[in-house]
Order: sequence, then C-alpha cells, then structure tokens
Amino acid sequence: MRRHRSSPRRGALAALAAAGAALGGFGALWLALPDPAPLARAAPVTTALIEQRRAEARSHRRTLRPERAWIALERLPPHVVDAVILSEDARFYGHEGIDWEATREAAGHDLARGHFARGGSTITQQLAKNLWLGTEKSLFRKLKEALLAYKLERTLSKRRILALYLNVAEWGDGVFGIECGARARFGVGATDLSVAQGVVLASMLPAPRRVDLARPSTWIKRRSRRLLDRMAQAGRLSPEEHGHASAELERILAGPRPVEDQEEPPEDDARGEGQDGAVVSSPAAP
Repeated sequence: MRRHRSSPRRGALAALAAAGAALGGFGALWLALPDPAPLARAAPVTTALIEQRRAEARSHRRTLRPERAWIALERLPPHVVDAVILSEDARFYGHEGIDWEATREAAGHDLARGHFARGGSTITQQLAKNLWLGTEKSLFRKLKEALLAYKLERTLSKRRILALYLNVAEWGDGVFGIECGARARFGVGATDLSVAQGVVLASMLPAPRRVDLARPSTWIKRRSRRLLDRMAQAGRLSPEEHGHASAELERILAGPRPVEDQEEPPEDDARGEGQDGAVVSSPAAP
C-alpha cells in the first residue's frame, strides 16, 4: 500500500523536476542570446545573413563584396514603407514580435506540405534572423528567433526595428538594404522610388536573389499586382495613384517569362517564408 501511495508523489516530483529543468534551460538560452540594446543607436557592422552569404560564396570559390548603405527611415517615401509593411507584416504595429494568427496559418500550411515552407515570420522575427541566425530551418532556430524578436520589441521602438530591417534585408546577390536594392534594381536612390518600384521591391523579399526583372516570373508578377491592389484597398493609394502605378508596374513586369517559371516564391532564400499579409484598413504607423 505504501508503494501505491508514494507513486503519485514520485510522479509529481518528477514533473516538477522536469518543469524546473525546462525553465532553467529556457532562462539559460535567454541569457545566451544577443542583447539588442546597442542597436538602438548604432547600425550593425555585419549580420549573420551577410556572413552566411560570404561563406556560401567562398564555397563556390568566389568573393562576395556586399553592397550596403544606410538610409534613415524618415527619408524613405511613405508608399515604400507601406508596401513593405503590407507585404511582410500587415499587423506590424499591433503585435509584440510574433503574429500568432499568422503563425497558426503558417503551421497549418507547413503541416499540409510536410516540411518547413512558410514560417509566418513578422518583420521583427525576420530582423532577428537576418542579424543573428541566418536561414537555417529548424524548430530550435524558430525558438531562438521568437525569443530574439521578443527581446527586440522590449528594447527598441517599432520605428527603429523597421529602420534596421529595411537596412539589412537582402535585395539581391550581395545587395543588402533598400538603398542599394533600389540602385541595383532601378538605378535610383530609395528616396526616389515610385509606387510601382516600391511595390516590386517589397514583393521580391521572399526570394530576392531569384528575381530577374528582365524575365519576371509568374510569382513576382502575381505578388506585385496583389500588393498594389492591397495598398489601394487599405487606403494607402488614391484611385488615381493606383491607376498610374498599375500602368508603370505592367511596364516593369513586361519582360518574357523565364524558361523555368514558378508560380510560388522559391523557399530557400533570404527569408523563404512569406506571410503575404492580410489587408488592414488601419494606418501603417500610429
């Protein structure tokens, strides 16, 4: 009888020990992850994604010389910032680093495909990955990404997170940041981007190295047109602005299809996990 009475106690003690170990491991991981505080004032010297691209280039016996140039958020046209937010993280100003609704949708999508394909990452999570993690896909990396996103949101303002993201995101082979992305893709500085050009840059973020605007694929055409329409639906563009931008967009995307055309963004690139954000009618920034 004593053995029977002690069994539940042993089970409870084992559960408590396991919970304590899990909390201890979680705390150790939290402390081991980078502190975002220095980024409140200083731009990062390099990023995990840049160093990953350097290593990949070395493995192919070539040298990567990243193109980078910082531009202040205040200098960017509002329509460019709106395009990126609506494309990548429509609820950016309404979450604390993780968009749980998008995460649930992405989990269902991944389960249906049987592998990591669509991570539902917010802009904050993408920034964490670009800065510190690279493009590896694993549950442990997703845990670190979530913790780093929470750290970023606790430490930095939304505007600072957005400025960092726009200046470290990949926009082509060796091209990082929207200023260099604008110059590489359209030959203009980011301050001079038109609505259509901003839409194309935002739409290519799931796989920027796979985009050739001389031979635009089906997926970049589809995403760009959808995004432009969402900007109008969300009140970011007037009907006249939408009409002008739509005509320019068709000129930008007028090239022939590539030989190996794709209807969905390739999965293994700078991000590989598009949200294709929902339409929201609230302002892009408070």
